[in-house]
Amino acid sequence: MARIWAGVDIGKTDHHCVVIDTDGERLLSRRIANDEPELVKLIGEVGGRAEDVIWAIDLNDGGAALLIGLLLGREQSLLYLPGRTLNRAAGGYRGEGKTDARDAAIIADQARMRRDLHPLRPGDEITVELKLLTTRRADLVADRTRVINRLRGLLTGIFPALERAFDNLTLAGPLMPLSGYQTPAALRRIGAARLESWLRTRKIRNPGKIAAAAVEAAHRQHSVLPGEQLTATMVAALAEEVMALNERIKDIDKLIEGRFHRHELAEVIISLPGIGTLLGAEFLAAAGGDMGFFGTPDRLAGFAGLAPAPWDSGRIRGNLHRPKRYHRGLNRVFYYSAMVSIRCCPQSRQFYDRKRAEGKKHTQAVLALARRRVNVLWALIRENRPYEPLPPVATAA
Repeated sequence: MARIWAGVDIGKTDHHCVVIDTDGERLLSRRIANDEPELVKLIGEVGGRAEDVIWAIDLNDGGAALLIGLLLGREQSLLYLPGRTLNRAAGGYRGEGKTDARDAAIIADQARMRRDLHPLRPGDEITVELKLLTTRRADLVADRTRVINRLRGLLTGIFPALERAFDNLTLAGPLMPLSGYQTPAALRRIGAARLESWLRTRKIRNPGKIAAAAVEAAHRQHSVLPGEQLTATMVAALAEEVMALNERIKDIDKLIEGRFHRHELAEVIISLPGIGTLLGAEFLAAAGGDMGFFGTPDRLAGFAGLAPAPWDSGRIRGNLHRPKRYHRGLNRVFYYSAMVSIRCCPQSRQFYDRKRAEGKKHTQAVLALARRRVNVLWALIRENRPYEPLPPVATAA
């Protein structure tokens, strides 16, 4: 028996493994505890059945981390079948029940038949840490957005003029007065001068402008709405929570910056206009530092969702659409860096303007620029050299 496929349905405490041969016949079906001795025993038993074993799993982190580490540490071939792909493929198999054994068998069979599954590879220590840190930062930013939305909803219910006056509640400037004064009467009592002094002692930028806007809003409302005092207390607590989240995000940013600059490709990546420390860290966390894994820049663009997918049918040819299977985080890196480069890089601006002149919309032009920048970044990493802007072309006299 030359090759077999082992599909593993991942669970938090237990996994289920199904092994099949080239004909799709089951050779093994077993539940295994998510503990190192049991997993090592399973790997040895499956490896003893054939010279070539292809493993496949439906989760690439969390509960699968120990199994992934053991397999990659033993140089086993490991494929990743996304959960969405598994759910769609399950409709083509007999039976409607959802069991761990059935899912594991489908994972193994899909690995046997498909050629488009991404292999999992071991990452270096810095890349793994950057992935953990950037994921944690994204969680904190999402928490901050949720709290701000709740704060705005409560503030609109008792003091809509002040909610309109403070347009950016991620900054300490508008958050600080909300932590102390939330009602029109309280702001009128303290007045603009005293509020400005109160903000200045707390080292808030532009205290006069913020104080004037808050007191002006207070003079436009003299009604006291039901539940105002309790709502004001909740607004103050939420404002302090947002400021605390801001500090935690700053701490994470420092950790990301420190680890990113320890990577050998850091200076090469951030040399490309539009990519800073954070986007560079997100790029390494999503794609890693080894471009040989993708083979060509076209595959990297496809992984980032920047290469159109064909949607041909019947006699219709050349119908392209945006792919549905791609890495959202990597797509964000290239899209946002392209947006920034339009403002700071003459070459990027020239390319963007040319696409707009061709009739493309703003989003289409930015995506075209992002796709072009994939090739540029690929070449920089391959040659391990920083980006050098082209000198301006001298016009003939």
